[in-house]
Amino acid sequence: MVHHLIAPHGGALINLIADEERAAEIAKQSRDWPSWDLTARQTCDLELLVSGGFSPLRGFLGAADYAAVCERMRLADGTLWPIPVTLDVAEETAAGLEPGSMVALRDAEGVMLAALTVEDVYRPDLVAEARAVFGTTDVKHPGVAHLLQRTNPVYLGGRVEGAQLPLHYDYKELRQTPAELRAMFADRGWRKVVAFQTRNPLHRAHQELTLRAAKEVGANLLVHPVVGMTKPGDVDHYTRVRCYQAIMPSYPHGSAMLSLLPLAMRMGGPREALWHAIIRKNHGVTHFIVGRDHAGPGADSAGNDFYGPYDAQELLRKHEAELGVTMVPFQLMVYVEDRDEYLPVDEVPAGARTLSISGTEQRRRLNLGSELPEWFTPPAVAEELRRSYQPRSRQGLTVFFTGLSGSGKSTIANVLMVKLLELGGRPVTMLDGDLVRKHLSSELGFSKEHRDINIRRIGWVASEITKNGGIAICAPIAPYETTRKDVRALVEPNSGFVLVHVSTSLEVCEQRDRKGLYAKARAGVLKEFTGISDPYETPTDAELVIDTGELSAEEAAQEIILWLERENYVGADLGG
Repeated sequence: MVHHLIAPHGGALINLIADEERAAEIAKQSRDWPSWDLTARQTCDLELLVSGGFSPLRGFLGAADYAAVCERMRLADGTLWPIPVTLDVAEETAAGLEPGSMVALRDAEGVMLAALTVEDVYRPDLVAEARAVFGTTDVKHPGVAHLLQRTNPVYLGGRVEGAQLPLHYDYKELRQTPAELRAMFADRGWRKVVAFQTRNPLHRAHQELTLRAAKEVGANLLVHPVVGMTKPGDVDHYTRVRCYQAIMPSYPHGSAMLSLLPLAMRMGGPREALWHAIIRKNHGVTHFIVGRDHAGPGADSAGNDFYGPYDAQELLRKHEAELGVTMVPFQLMVYVEDRDEYLPVDEVPAGARTLSISGTEQRRRLNLGSELPEWFTPPAVAEELRRSYQPRSRQGLTVFFTGLSGSGKSTIANVLMVKLLELGGRPVTMLDGDLVRKHLSSELGFSKEHRDINIRRIGWVASEITKNGGIAICAPIAPYETTRKDVRALVEPNSGFVLVHVSTSLEVCEQRDRKGLYAKARAGVLKEFTGISDPYETPTDAELVIDTGELSAEEAAQEIILWLERENYVGADLGG
């Protein structure tokens, strides 16, 4: 059932949540339907679909709307919409589906969230989509990487009917739907509301920017951070929300509020800025702050930014009249030392000394345990960041070895384990390839699929060890680049990750082969043997490269210890 809600803030709001009686009926009928377990991104998309955050969409895009959005940033009927909202599924799920089929959309635990009435089953050209939506096929762009490396091959288009919103147990008092947020604005008498989009902690520059923006347009402020999915490597949303809560009391009383947005960002630059503005309009916002390189993912593989610094502002300015949301453009804010205030870069007096701390520099200071100065961030925000981000020497750490069989990985790993235990301060766990095969993956063979499963299991165990402050030493062959990168992505958000490529040559590995495995592989007795009948993909992102044809195991382990000391992963304050 589709409800159209009209409120003083924003246009018509589409609510796709069924009433209690209908929701019970959907849940009962769904037992006979095929099911799809939603990914984290799809769950975010579904939540904003059914709550009206993606109005005027009534479901996942069919082929005609998808093509129109990719080509000209509009739905097939001409409505402005810049980002495809699609439901990608596996081939086996799509098999047998046709227009009129019903599919139960479930969360990771199998809870029925919504019913999809299939209107389209189609196979997109993902490379063409990347080029149209993101302007690039470079997988260093996180949106492109997700699209080309993690997207299923079939899209299902069709209308959605929600049985319930996805469940959240965190920050419930800050999770307002569009209708709830509009009602709160009306209750407070807020006729003008300027929204600030963020995926980072708020520092003094952001605070000054938002205060200036609200004052400039005579509006109240909505701090509306994304807590769905952001750029890999970003500060986790639990820490960020605590930082937001710590800074909100510093705004003038009654002038600002905090609400959380369960959006899965695509980091799509100008198109994404336009999308953000549409979403905020649905939440009742009248003005929207767009800063430098809004929703940009940074630099490409050649070191150049994917988007120009003010491309997003230009695109939104072009469409703001049609959209009905006024853009509030802002340049980069910098701290002017002798005036003890933040100014936009174009207002800095000639010759004035300015200070700034980049995200990279902030991470460096946190890793070293250095202070974050008060001119950069309020003490309450710095304290929250310190709680979650200990210096590297107190964080969890994964040391992940990769190399051919017989390269010396396990021997070096064992020596390294002893040296780290000798230093003390953190528990150390060895995840050797053969031992993991015996105790965790005994049912797996040696096909590429099974090797990937085995490595991902090792990665998951390592991530659990390191997120709880321990050291995991992993020593599998791990021959495939993509799988190694998946493990890195799993571990790095919570702790340190060091990839060690043991680059010992194939000839040396064969000479050391005490079990005769290489001889059996060359004779065809052992199938899918790395280096002989199966490829080994040389790492492109290893922190350390070690050749045991030149170094003993103890010398190699000492090289790793010295590197860890230089990078502050181990040191005198370990555990202090």
